[in-house]
This record gives sequence, structure tokens and C-alpha cells, in this order.
Amino acid sequence: MNQTALGRAVGMTFQQVQKYENGSNRVSASRLFEFAHVLDLPVTHFFEGLGAEAATSGKRKVGRPKSTKHADEEGALLTKRETLQLVRAYYMIKDANKRKRLSDLVVALAGK
Repeated sequence: MNQTALGRAVGMTFQQVQKYENGSNRVSASRLFEFAHVLDLPVTHFFEGLGAEAATSGKRKVGRPKSTKHADEEGALLTKRETLQLVRAYYMIKDANKRKRLSDLVVALAGK
């Protein structure tokens, strides 16, 4: 689903969806629920990969990171079409074990 279709489904423009996607605007719980409903996903889908500590601590870091260059580079990676296609395809894999194995493979190939 593209940004225009998602925006229409929840009553907003694709530009507003872009602001949520790139982090310019924060996503409220009710809006997150709407997105999950339209995308036919559980709300918890948006929190996959967060450790239990991050999900339950209620604390968040405020302010810009010390190295804005690194943060800007990472942000640019997250907006690339290739990245989005890869992430979407990854989550289309229904078998959690296969997703984990694929993730492990990618990390190994990256040498991390």
C-alpha cells in the first residue's frame, strides 16, 4: 500500500503520512491503531524489535544525538525505496523462524 492509499484510508494526505514516516510528526496511539487496522496488522507489529526494557521503561531520549552526521546518514537509509521494499518483503514472510534466519544471514553477510 502506498502513502496516498494509506492517507485516504485514514482521512489524511500522503504528505501527512510522509511526516509520520520520516519522524517529523509523532504518531499518537489512536493514529497508530488506525494505521494497524487499515494495514491489517496488530499494533504490536510497530514495536517488533524493541527490547522489553525499551517497551516498558517509559523513558525516551530527548534531544539530538551527539553525532548528527551518523543520525542523518541512518535517516537517509530509512527513506530509500530499496530499504522500504526490503522491509515490506521481510514482513511478508509469515514464518517467524524464517524471518529470524534471514535476519541472521543479513547480519552475517554485513560482517556485524
